[in-house]
Amino acid sequence: RLVTKATQDIECYGVYLLNLETHQTEKILSKITVLATGGCGQVYRLTTNPKIATGDGVAMMYRAKGRIENMEFIQFHPTALYEPGKRFGQAFLITEAVRGDGGILRNSKGEDFMVKYDARLSLAPRDIVARAIDNEMKVLGDEHVYLDCRHMDIEKFKTHFPTIYEKCLSIGIDIAKHMIPVAPAAHYSCGGIKTDEHGLSSIKRLYSCGEAASTGLHGANRLASNSLLEAMVFGYRCFAHSLAHLDSYTIQENIPDWDAEGTSDPKEMILITQSMKELQLAMSDYVGIVRSDVRLERAMKRLDLLHNETELLYKTTSLSPQLCELRNLITIAYLIVKSAQFRKESRGLHYNIDYPKKSNQIENIVL
Repeated sequence: RLVTKATQDIECYGVYLLNLETHQTEKILSKITVLATGGCGQVYRLTTNPKIATGDGVAMMYRAKGRIENMEFIQFHPTALYEPGKRFGQAFLITEAVRGDGGILRNSKGEDFMVKYDARLSLAPRDIVARAIDNEMKVLGDEHVYLDCRHMDIEKFKTHFPTIYEKCLSIGIDIAKHMIPVAPAAHYSCGGIKTDEHGLSSIKRLYSCGEAASTGLHGANRLASNSLLEAMVFGYRCFAHSLAHLDSYTIQENIPDWDAEGTSDPKEMILITQSMKELQLAMSDYVGIVRSDVRLERAMKRLDLLHNETELLYKTTSLSPQLCELRNLITIAYLIVKSAQFRKESRGLHYNIDYPKKSNQIENIVL
């Protein structure tokens, strides 16, 4: 039968897993399944997320016709360390606590530019600070701004932020003498797999918690550290609810093994790595901190091409982590762009210059 998002009785019976040691795809059957696969920061060129944050759970859920919501709300941390020559990958995070202790954001002219944007200056909310930095960089043609800590107590700084102090020193920045170059980087996804108060998704027997899930807790703009509390609370709720219903489920034994017939080993890894770079550049250039209808449309056109090329590769070559992650990130990018196109307003972490104001009606964008 044809299965769509409107189908009411979709059930999950387990997962197919790629064994990295044997390179074989294994079938794992289960009464219940929990997706706790983390975020999707790797869809952007620079992110504070680790390399594995490729949105796998959200992408799998969408392909399985499960409900996804609010993917347009991507939080950018305003102060990731800018390292010359580093164009892709994981960025080192300069925590907001440095600004809380007195660090001041300055542009390349040495100006405390936050006076132009918010009365709270460098302590304004993340989305406001990130947009301010983005604007300063574009106006001045710079790749970063600065966090000035030279006036702070250096010994106190070493005690409170030893890792930051050592990291900066390792690339030639003495915070007592030099300002720290910083730029925004993708940080957290507020949307994801739509769940109820128990962590149960729209697919029966399938739960989700953590950053992969959209429980409704974060709204359009996550508050710092709430993700840790959410993961603890909803991790427990997934456990408690599934335990209470476990005896009513049975293992479905008639699930076919993974069929890899007709595929062959990839001959050129460049087909995957180059597509990944193209994806990350398109998302960073067109679907970043500040968006517009034209930018979103351009991003979607490029995603269509990458999707077609990658699906052909997926159908004809054997599985690899790189191919799976690329495929998942293309799906994630599509969900972010499509959700952003649907939202005809600016709210929280989504800012579109064609719709600079909030609308009176608050709604979730569900895909």
